[in-house]
Amino acid sequence: MSGHTDIHAYLAEFDDIPGTRVYTAARARQGYWMNQFAMSLMTAENRERFKADERAYLDAWPLSEEQKQALLNRDYNRCLDLGGNIYFLAKLFSTDGLSFLQAVGTMTGMSPQDYQAMMIAGGRSPEGVRSIREKR
Repeated sequence: MSGHTDIHAYLAEFDDIPGTRVYTAARARQGYWMNQFAMSLMTAENRERFKADERAYLDAWPLSEEQKQALLNRDYNRCLDLGGNIYFLAKLFSTDGLSFLQAVGTMTGMSPQDYQAMMIAGGRSPEGVRSIREKR
């Protein structure tokens, strides 16, 4: 990136990558409290409080209604859109008893077995749509 490139134009290019959410500083700011909530689940006491009444536990955090709903729905793709970081959100799916493979598999629309096989085989194919805007 040259010194003459507009940083906002550069960062906007990340939004053109299909199926990918780049964790930018803007996303980090937006998701700060969502990620703090997720980190709170590192203690057994907080996990029990959360499991006893998820909505009440989330209401104690300064989250948007949209963030709370995405967390309640375990819609991890939406959580990422709203600033969640998958490594922090791992505390939530671990609280639910899911492995990283199981949780991330739900984000792809694939079964955990198909997702695992794809990753072992080297990941997603580089062939296919590479730009949302240009549909190529």
